[in-house]
Amino acid sequence: MIIDAHAHIVMTDADYAKMATLTGARNNPPQAAKLPAAEVAEKTARGLLAKMDQVGTDVQFLSPRPYLQMHSLGPAGVPLHWARYCNNLIHQQVEMFPDRLKGVAGLPQFRAESPANCVEELERCVRELGFIGCILNPDPTEGDALPPPGLGDRFWYPLYEKLVELDVPALIHSAGCCHPRESYTLKFINEGSIAVMSLLQSDVFKDFPTLKIVISHGGGAIPYQIGRFRAGAWRRGREFDQELRQLYFDTCLYSREGLELLFQVVGADNCLFGTERPGTGSVHNPHWGHDLDDLKPVIESIDFLTAEDKAKIFEGNARRIYGKAFA
Repeated sequence: MIIDAHAHIVMTDADYAKMATLTGARNNPPQAAKLPAAEVAEKTARGLLAKMDQVGTDVQFLSPRPYLQMHSLGPAGVPLHWARYCNNLIHQQVEMFPDRLKGVAGLPQFRAESPANCVEELERCVRELGFIGCILNPDPTEGDALPPPGLGDRFWYPLYEKLVELDVPALIHSAGCCHPRESYTLKFINEGSIAVMSLLQSDVFKDFPTLKIVISHGGGAIPYQIGRFRAGAWRRGREFDQELRQLYFDTCLYSREGLELLFQVVGADNCLFGTERPGTGSVHNPHWGHDLDDLKPVIESIDFLTAEDKAKIFEGNARRIYGKAFA
């Protein structure tokens, strides 16, 4: 089985219209947006399944589109309302194809407000909608103000406590970006890198030994700069590589070189197959002869990975880390 642990909801024009209305009105007065009609939702989901079938993906874990989460847009009712709508939209499609799609919740994060405000929606999604995890944005100000503390800070502990209680992982993935020096794509990489170092330089995994954290897009820049972090750790009598393996990483990297480096640095036991298809990588690569986000044949062709390694990356690690997905 091929499990894609990093994918996002496909939305219709009507969903984008609801988003525009919510943005314009700033949720004032509050309005409960209706989900698409069943036939519209089914057509959209079948289109996604067709894209999965083109590349041999059996299951996708669906979360909201990160750059559209509107975590910095006030008042707080805007990201709350939109997160609930997107989560319900995901649930609608998952219910139609439960063997092919699994839900990953978006959180109603708002700027630098406490993540404790997200616990209720996370619990609703897991306990009532059957979701298997969540997506967590380290900077909900989206570059528009001083961000909250790093993920190693106790600021985030109310959310970690709930993740451990519910036994679901968090996929670390930033959202939009308002800062003129960063595109949202660059912010994905920067925030992933900051998240890794903040977590590893903290007591989070001592305080929450069963907490499961997946870093999106291959860990940002950390694998490329591993030498600097090894040097710093050795000066303190520590092993950075060992500490790094407290985290998990997806394969949402659109180059063979990047994938090979990721596997060499963090090992097959800590990598989950992820493509974000359809998304940024849904572009034909003339050198490969297939789309950039068609990563299955690339991983299959990497010689130093054993058959057991590939089985872990494609399926085994996702089953182990997202235990509720196949319970």
